[in-house]
Order: sequence, then C-alpha cells, then structure tokens
Amino acid sequence: IAKAVAARLGFTYLDTGAMYRAVGLKALRLGVCTQDEQAVSRMAETTDVSVLVENGAQTVLLDGEDVTDLIRTPEVSRAASDVSQWPQVRQRLVALQQAIAGRRSVVMDGRDIGTHVLPGAQFKFFVTASVQARARRRMLELRVRGSDKSFEECVRDIKERDRQDSSRAASPLRVADGAEVLDTTEMTADEAVEQVIRRVRQGL
Repeated sequence: IAKAVAARLGFTYLDTGAMYRAVGLKALRLGVCTQDEQAVSRMAETTDVSVLVENGAQTVLLDGEDVTDLIRTPEVSRAASDVSQWPQVRQRLVALQQAIAGRRSVVMDGRDIGTHVLPGAQFKFFVTASVQARARRRMLELRVRGSDKSFEECVRDIKERDRQDSSRAASPLRVADGAEVLDTTEMTADEAVEQVIRRVRQGL
C-alpha cells in the first residue's frame, strides 16, 4: 500500500523495516544472539546499512552488499523484530531515516514512524487488519518466493511479532497521535490505496 501510494503521488517510498531486517540478517550470519542487547549493539557499531532509492525502487545495502532479496525470509523477520528492540540499533537507523525524509517528500513505512521517526508528519496512517487476514497475505507472499510455510505458522509468527513489538521499551508499536486508523481486513490493496490517496489529496 505504501509503495503504491508513493508511486501515485510521485514521492519516495522508504520501507524502514528492511533496514532492521538487514541488521537481523547480519546477526544471523555472524551467529550473534539477537536477544543479547550488548552483542547486537556492538555489532551495530560496525554495521553500515544504507538505502538507495532510484526510479521508485529501493535497494538495501548491508556493508556494501545488496541484500534486498535476502532479507525477506521468515528467519530474518524474526531476527529483525529481535534487534529492533535495542535502543542503539534504533538510534543508528532512525537517524538515517530522518535524514532521507529531510531531503525529499516520502511515504515512510514502518512500525514507529508516526510515533518516533516522523511524529510531525503531515499525514499519518495506522494500517492494520485481522491476524487471519495478515497471515493469509503473508502466506501468499512467501509462496511466491518458494516457501511452503503454513497458514498456522504465519499466524503464530505474526502474533509473536506483534507482542514483541508492542511490548518493547524502545519505540513500541502503537497508534500515533493524530493518525488515521485504516483497517484493511475487508479491503483489497487497491481499495486501501484509494482511501489513502483520497485522504491525502483532501488534506493537500
């Protein structure tokens, strides 16, 4: 939805979750325990995560390596949720996200954008859906990538990630002040995009 809205408005799309996924991928590669705050923080000090945006496409670089396609596995998703709870990791990546937003108009996608990264954003949307709807969408997305993960496994992963992200001390997941809640359970992606576009154009 965020990517399509950005394309329609001619703005840059930035998926901030991809940046945490890159850090999570590095931890997995190095055998760093993602639940060990000190170990992850030490690793983050020497980790370079950058995002290139060209012609609306986003490339994620981890220490100079293009990991855009490598960070979309369930294992990396779990690692990303783990490492994102540590303040030092968030501090490094939030600074980069804010710098990008300071240079151009962006549609920024992430779990703490309206509350922490860009609390003064002109438009804020909290996009949600039932766990079952999200699990079905995630399962279909994974099947395109060759994964045979079951619906039940996707439900468990989503519930655990929501629990962890909502209870973390650093920038927990919650509805930002002034955000419009958009429940997409019964919507198609196109219908959700149209709602966001209509609201933004009314505001502009």
